[in-house]
Amino acid sequence: MAKLNKPVLIAGGGIGGLATALCLARKGIETIVFERQPAFAELGAGIQISPNASRVLHHLGLADGLRDCASLPEGTEFRSWRSGRLVSRSELGEAATTAYGFPCYHVHRGDLLRLLASAAEQSDHVTLHTNAEVTGFETMAEGVRATVAGNIETSHEGGALIGADGIHSKVRKHLFGPSSPTFTGNVAWRALVPSAHVPAGLVRPVATVWWGPRRHFVHYYVSGGALVNCVCVVEKSGWQVESWTERGESTELQADFAGWHEDIQTLIERMDADSLHKWALFDRPPSPQWGKGPVTLLGDACHPMLPFMAQGAATAIEDAAVLASCLANADDVPAAFKRYATLRQQRAAWIQGLARRNARIFHLSGIAAWVRNRAAKRSGKRIVDAVYGYDALAAGEAAQAVRQVP
Repeated sequence: MAKLNKPVLIAGGGIGGLATALCLARKGIETIVFERQPAFAELGAGIQISPNASRVLHHLGLADGLRDCASLPEGTEFRSWRSGRLVSRSELGEAATTAYGFPCYHVHRGDLLRLLASAAEQSDHVTLHTNAEVTGFETMAEGVRATVAGNIETSHEGGALIGADGIHSKVRKHLFGPSSPTFTGNVAWRALVPSAHVPAGLVRPVATVWWGPRRHFVHYYVSGGALVNCVCVVEKSGWQVESWTERGESTELQADFAGWHEDIQTLIERMDADSLHKWALFDRPPSPQWGKGPVTLLGDACHPMLPFMAQGAATAIEDAAVLASCLANADDVPAAFKRYATLRQQRAAWIQGLARRNARIFHLSGIAAWVRNRAAKRSGKRIVDAVYGYDALAAGEAAQAVRQVP
């Protein structure tokens, strides 16, 4: 058995990595986080934090910080691309808090990352390193030795290693060998529009999803309502640059959404040009194995999510809570990591599948779109309940209780 008697090493200081460090800190477990970027900051785009994730963030003491920087959506609306006709609506706001116990938030990714990083900096159990990337590792009798490139020493020893380093995870590559994600045929644009530049009433306090042939457009408030976050997805071929920092041209975006409702045209015209980026969407199938020995994966490193369920960050935050409970007081780290994977794999794969399904459903046209719109009025609540109602804290604690039974 390999008992945890050294700090846990975490490769990647994004939302999943920092949430994991904080969840482990709540259990009294020491962690060291290695982030390859020079600062804990993220460009652009907004993020939707549903109750299954906000439950964990509130548990970490971040409720006040979220309320200060986020927007509280009243609902989700689906609209027709050309007419703007309302296809269906689901209630959030107080209805979501009542139903699931915790609220939905719309927040700028950078705001959330700063909130997590600030909490980690204040924790006695978390050490943060920037300009430091885990490029490989070797397992030892009592843990793991990670190779780190950057501005710190070249190797660090820990009791375990968690790869929270994204879809192109180097920890994953070192575990299972090289493999390439698959281009989905979708290219996403993201941009911000200052709310002061938007005509009154054009954007409501909801997440609005416009469905159209081979593309869709999403917008909602972030940064306490000061900005409108826009995500615009188009089926394209011949362009597969996967970078959050790749600049986009407004004229190309306008051409992609020519003929769409006038509200969409207004948002595109008033986008902050410096915030306009585009990136190709890649995917991997559900991974049958998440780790080996004292090393495991988390978030996009093991279950990359297309953005069509708004659950990529949420599922990583769920992972963090369950993993921390499995590792707490563990006298066998590899067994704890196996228990974590067993608890998480089926749910993560299910949500991955829903996101892939939505990639098709959102972009239907003709009679198929008409049938979808009719069905949308009657379906969806069962899935939302299963996604939003999940309690990662209880799932992890139950597993820990079972482990402790003689």
